[in-house]
Amino acid sequence: MSEPKLDEAEIARAGWIVRTLNWIERVGNKLPDPVTLFIIAIGLVMVLSAYYAGQGATAINPATGEPVKAISLLDTAQIRRLFTELPQILTSFPPLGVVLVIIVGVGLAERSGMFNAAIGAMVRAVPKTFLTLAVTFAGVQSSIASDAGYVVLIPLAAAAFASVGRHPIAGLSAAFAGVAGGFAANVSITTGDALLSGLTQAAAGLVDKTYTVEITANWYFLAAIVPVYAIVAALVCERIVEPRLNAGPDWVRQAPEIEDGNKAARERWGLRFAMLGFLLVLALIAWLSWTPESPLRDPKTGSFEPLFRSMVAIMFLVFAVSGLAYGIGAGVIKNDKDAVQLTTKGVADISAYLVLAFFAAVFVALFNWSNLGTLMAINGAEFLKGLGLAGQPLLLLVGVIILAMITDLLIGSASAKWAILAPIMVPMLMLLGVAPEATQAAYRVGDSTTNMITPFMTYFPLILIMARKYRPDYGIGSMMALMLPYTVAFFIASGTFFAVWFSLGIPFGPGVENQYVPKFAAPTAP
Repeated sequence: MSEPKLDEAEIARAGWIVRTLNWIERVGNKLPDPVTLFIIAIGLVMVLSAYYAGQGATAINPATGEPVKAISLLDTAQIRRLFTELPQILTSFPPLGVVLVIIVGVGLAERSGMFNAAIGAMVRAVPKTFLTLAVTFAGVQSSIASDAGYVVLIPLAAAAFASVGRHPIAGLSAAFAGVAGGFAANVSITTGDALLSGLTQAAAGLVDKTYTVEITANWYFLAAIVPVYAIVAALVCERIVEPRLNAGPDWVRQAPEIEDGNKAARERWGLRFAMLGFLLVLALIAWLSWTPESPLRDPKTGSFEPLFRSMVAIMFLVFAVSGLAYGIGAGVIKNDKDAVQLTTKGVADISAYLVLAFFAAVFVALFNWSNLGTLMAINGAEFLKGLGLAGQPLLLLVGVIILAMITDLLIGSASAKWAILAPIMVPMLMLLGVAPEATQAAYRVGDSTTNMITPFMTYFPLILIMARKYRPDYGIGSMMALMLPYTVAFFIASGTFFAVWFSLGIPFGPGVENQYVPKFAAPTAP
């Protein structure tokens, strides 16, 4: 398929937003293939690491007080490390494990026909008017299952849009916006709350060793902002993204299925069996976490943390068992060989992602080894500290949001970024009277906003592969232009929501005060 070009008449009628996005797409698609881009980035980070190491670039880690130095990736030790640890670099790449585990179950569910049948049932149940909102809301809520939303919900949303004649990439974008852009929000406590609150408490201990940051530190705020993300994403999809997609080249449509009078009956039986399989998995999980001594409960505290950390494995079981049950009920799976064959075909669909994942994993590893990301984060935080905004806590928190957005373009992991920024930002703002919970909430708002537009986000290549199912010519520029309106809208909406929330003094979580009173006189300047 040739490079996407809008009709000249459509361009003339388009608003400045659409014309800007078209320009971004054209320019962005002139970039090399994502694999080539990662190879170039690997070479660039190696050269930069050697330069900054030669210049003696260093910064003080506020958590340990020890210097962090730029490390040359071209010295003997690092080259040896790259050659000896190359297999481990790939196998330890966090998204790869999530994708492979879930795709085994998802592959069986998809190839057995369960997804198509379930999507058809969902589309019939959800009024078309609310389909987009249902997708974006589900995307925001998907963080309860860790990163499973990227692998499961996004392709489902694309298929759901296609089933009602809407552009599937619009559905993909809406789900991607909900999953990635709304990753911080949820009406429930998630594993992310446990990870970040622990880092925040450790940082707060640098000022006040008695201070406690609970896992529910941001619960009120993150639950309240869920509809903001869902509604804004739905509006952006329907008002900006989908009209622009519809004005461009048509998407690849699946060949029409051969009429089968018994298909509906088989699907009904398959869905009944699938529901039975789902209930069996649900019962198993409930049994495994029923009492404080159960396997999915913490043996010391009785908390549900092991259950939350098991969401990827649970998602695998849900889709594998439900897909197998559907196949048996619908008559698609007659023996074990059928089940294995369908699963194998499902896994084969992500072969292109495996190539991308290899080079992405090497880049992320080398970037971490060089300490360049850590140095950038520390220097950025020190710059924010030096702006002299004592007595302006809201402006400082907005600065935290912007700093989180910038570092998100360099470091994908939310916990990894916060491990770097928390020891700097939390104590600094505590000394200026801002509670750690408020600083953490500001970070989470910024961290989610730019997830959708950075090619170095670990799931970005996977989403690009999903889009190419419907538009084989889709490139990095296409994806960035597709998601940029969501990023801008989320920054405005979530930033405004945060500012109003903080200004009104509403607690970010149960028992939380937005202000912190230092146990000694706070300095007049940061």
